[in-house]
Amino acid sequence: MKENLLKLLVVLMGLSYVWIGCQHFINPSFFLKIVPPYLPFHLELVYLSGGCEILFGLGLLFKKTRFYASWGLVFLLIAVYPANIYLAFNELPQEAINVSSFMASWVRLPIQFVLIWSCL
Repeated sequence: MKENLLKLLVVLMGLSYVWIGCQHFINPSFFLKIVPPYLPFHLELVYLSGGCEILFGLGLLFKKTRFYASWGLVFLLIAVYPANIYLAFNELPQEAINVSSFMASWVRLPIQFVLIWSCL
């Protein structure tokens, strides 16, 4: 029972990363709004992070690639953390994606650590 639940959670997590990765290509303007202005190549970064989410999400689905996909997601979540910090402390991106500062800072920021932990 416990093993089946764990397998289900891994599949759901993998599919969630694939879905959100696809959203980077379907609706890049949403993600562009939270890229910190000091970073170059905004659209390219959105596509790169989306592609990585798809790749690593698919990797979670297969036992042979799960270890590498998990570490890829850890590094990806660390790499995109500046966008979450930018979102948490700036009203412009919060208004652009219609999220409150509470959701951006006190919910979204800690969730990144939970997601990193879940990949380990």
